[in-house]
Amino acid sequence: MQIYSESLTDYRRLVTREVKIGELILGNGHPIRIQTMTTTDTMDTMATVEQSIRCIEAGAELVRITAPSKKEAENLLVIKNELRKRGYHTPLIADIHFTPNAAEIAARIIEKVRVNPGNYVDKKKFEQIDYTDAEYAEEIDRIRERFTPLVKICREYGTAMRIGTNHGSLSDRIMSRYGDTPMGMVESAMEFLRISRDESFHNIVLSMKSSNPQVMVQAYRLLIQTMQAEFGEIYPLHLGVTEAGDGEDGRIKSAIGIGTLLEDGIGDTIRVSLTEDPEFEIPVCRDLVKRYQGDTVKNEEEIVKGRVPEINTGTLGYSPFEYRRRETFTIDNIGGKHVPVVVADLSRLEKIEPHHLQGIGYRYDATTDKWNIGDAAADYIFTGHQLLSFALPGTLKVICYPAAWELAEDQSKYFPIFQDSGFVEAERKSELLNFVMVDCFNDATALNDFTYLDELANDPTVVICLSSTNRNAMQSVRRMFVELLRRGIRNPVVLITDSSWHTPDEHLIHFATETGALLLEGLGDGIGLGISATASIENVQVSGRTYLPVKDVYQFVNNTAFSILQATRTRISKTEYISCPSCGRTLFDLQETTAKIRAVTNHLKGVKIAIMGCIVNGPGEMADADFGYVGSGPGKITLYRGKEVVKRNVDSEVAVEELIRLLKENDAWVEPA
Repeated sequence: MQIYSESLTDYRRLVTREVKIGELILGNGHPIRIQTMTTTDTMDTMATVEQSIRCIEAGAELVRITAPSKKEAENLLVIKNELRKRGYHTPLIADIHFTPNAAEIAARIIEKVRVNPGNYVDKKKFEQIDYTDAEYAEEIDRIRERFTPLVKICREYGTAMRIGTNHGSLSDRIMSRYGDTPMGMVESAMEFLRISRDESFHNIVLSMKSSNPQVMVQAYRLLIQTMQAEFGEIYPLHLGVTEAGDGEDGRIKSAIGIGTLLEDGIGDTIRVSLTEDPEFEIPVCRDLVKRYQGDTVKNEEEIVKGRVPEINTGTLGYSPFEYRRRETFTIDNIGGKHVPVVVADLSRLEKIEPHHLQGIGYRYDATTDKWNIGDAAADYIFTGHQLLSFALPGTLKVICYPAAWELAEDQSKYFPIFQDSGFVEAERKSELLNFVMVDCFNDATALNDFTYLDELANDPTVVICLSSTNRNAMQSVRRMFVELLRRGIRNPVVLITDSSWHTPDEHLIHFATETGALLLEGLGDGIGLGISATASIENVQVSGRTYLPVKDVYQFVNNTAFSILQATRTRISKTEYISCPSCGRTLFDLQETTAKIRAVTNHLKGVKIAIMGCIVNGPGEMADADFGYVGSGPGKITLYRGKEVVKRNVDSEVAVEELIRLLKENDAWVEPA
């Protein structure tokens, strides 16, 4: 087996232990299951039943319901009976935090319980405590004593369990020894898993969730490696990015975290956590999963034809368990310490005019004859055969075919792009900057012939553009990065990805998965996205609004590129919102409040604001947010600066204004333009 995957070059499902959840089978090569979580008050039986039905009819194969106390746990029986009476037999999951007695009640009623090892026994007080080995062992014994009864109930009743670690709710004890790290997340889950195995209970699913896709991916990989080393087997994995937010950003962040793992065959069930009604999470899940199912998956003949050379894990060239950007030299504003650049493809426009640049961040004001440049302004445009008939704004530069470049008057603003060997054969090249396209491993007869790379190697003017027409495109490009590392080639690399899908969600997921997976590993100095000529793009209605009114495909693609860089933490261009998806514990209208906060703060570039419905998703779950807005009681809000409480029990009617005041007091506020 590889480090954390069956293969790093082909799509192969990770072999996991089989788990039964009611009549549903999970793991061991069974289909990737889709699930969601209700947002209603669990004590409102009819509302919870109706919402569960909407989710099931949308495609949910598992439905999770919060049980914050004994009364909600007991009401799960009423909810279950009503669903069964109406003919719905989808397995139910009880979501438990802080209350072992509620878990023990729920485990006798429904098909699965979820426990968070960070707060099931331990408490989170943000206290740094140094434990001796003996004291640490005593704490483990205390966990064993409190957790074992639930394990025995689950074993007796045939109830499945998810041990669900969250990055933001690690216990003080784990934090004191491992810190706020992926390894701390893994060990938090492993403590509970070891206890379960000691009791011969194996009907277990695990998760490693974080609002930061980078942390999430590293934690899952470490967990797989740890389970394999310690047990010689791997339990099924539930994938999800916590508090992803809403709209395009929530979808992109989820796709980067979940999609990166799915690409490597990791994951047996997924949940996309959006700050929207739960039934709207299901289509996103389906779009993520369908890339690996049915007609979209290669048959064996296609796999052999498109296979790229396997990666020797001993010479991978980088650690997949930590982020470290690949070292490159700098060419103009690409590579080195520069943030990744964005390339906008305008080549399908018959004639590029100044107004076409508005969609990629440049707005021309004819009355003043000046350009207004936004934070999400592309760095380069690809024009194909065209030269522009107007002066370029700001630092924007043009990439074009060599024949067009030779005709350009200002060759400090125009640069040629060659197709692999075309660069070596060309008589004329730019003395400043040349782009060279490489379609990775598209020729099965020359998979191991890398001589053309040596001809480009370390040319101080060459930026390599990597793409792949293979079905396993991400793996093919990653394999090429390994070859660059092995050969000591330090040229900057721009990731080029085209989408042939149709809906906005499909495009978002495709782009985020294939480029995000590489950016999370520190691979890539730029990003260029395009929608192929054979694809279409359609508007989609979500919650009664057009969530992607795509009047300008170029604006959609450009915004997607910047959102991917933001979600991978490689280039910050806007405010980041860490927003929980709501549940029965939520103490205010989360969707309405998120929209209200976003409306008044979305100009605060680089500020991370968490919007949490209750204390469970409060100081812990919001992890590395700069400021937090957390429900603390009916109509009451607690405001945080980092993990520090600043204002308690603020009336919700004035809480947004108080948040703005807090931002101003901490020099995080600028007046909107």
